[in-house]
Formats: sequence, C-alpha cells, structure tokens
Amino acid sequence: MSGTFSQIYIQIVFAVKGRQSLINNSWEEELYKYITGIVQNKGQKMLAINGMPDHIHIFIGMKPSCCLSDLVREVKKSSNEFIKDKKFCSRIFSWQEGYGAFSYSHSALDNVIAYIMDQKEHHHVKTFEEEYLNMLKIFEIEFKDEYLFEWIQDE
Repeated sequence: MSGTFSQIYIQIVFAVKGRQSLINNSWEEELYKYITGIVQNKGQKMLAINGMPDHIHIFIGMKPSCCLSDLVREVKKSSNEFIKDKKFCSRIFSWQEGYGAFSYSHSALDNVIAYIMDQKEHHHVKTFEEEYLNMLKIFEIEFKDEYLFEWIQDE
C-alpha cells in the first residue's frame, strides 16, 4: 500500500494593521486558543503560538494537502471576527495584509518553539522590524521595502 509521508514545519508571522499595539495581555491567551482551534479544525498541528501586542507567530506541522495561503486567510478573517464579536478591542482591529512563512527541519523544532514562546523577553532586545528583516535575510528571501509591513517608528 502506498501513501504520502511528509514533515512540513512552517512558522507564520503577521502583524496588526499599521503595526498598532492592539493585542492586549488580558485577552491574548483566548485569541491564541481560538486561532489554535482554527488550525486544528483545518487538520493541521499547532506546535506553538505567541506574539506581542503588534504581531503574532504561529508554528505549525502542515499536511501537504494544506494550502498555506488559504489557512492564513481563514485565521486572519475568523480571528478578526472573533476579536470584534468579543469586543476585545475598543479600536477597529484588523490584521495587515501579507505574512511571512518560514520552513524548518525536524531538528529545529525545539529551538523554534522556544523562540516563539520567548517572544516577550526576546523583544526587550530586538524590535519586530529587526526580527522580521533578520528572518528574511537568514532565509535569503528577496523583498522590496514597499511590500513589507507598515512600520511604525518608535518615538
């Protein structure tokens, strides 16, 4: 009997529109649980989820039948509605267009999971902009500045 065998591990990173710091500590865990449910209901495995008030990291074990862009679109759309329905945010909440997707080998799982779960401490040292540009560089992903996230300069 033949079958399909795969190991696909993807870290997905996306930001709040305008890089606004709208994800509040008081409800971020509920948001992460909701997003985990979406990922699992789509037949994928959530390995880690965490973020900051202005962005989120999701690390999944992905089946080859999954269309990543469809999954991210559903996560963003449904979580936007969830945040609105729960009235978590007094301002208009929306995810920015686009996302980063980075693949990893099985041997990197523990390090990537630790990195994602350590986001709050990690960002005491490095901004999201520095982090994201570094990931693009490490993965040798060509980009044009005008297609990156809208960066809000810290004052």
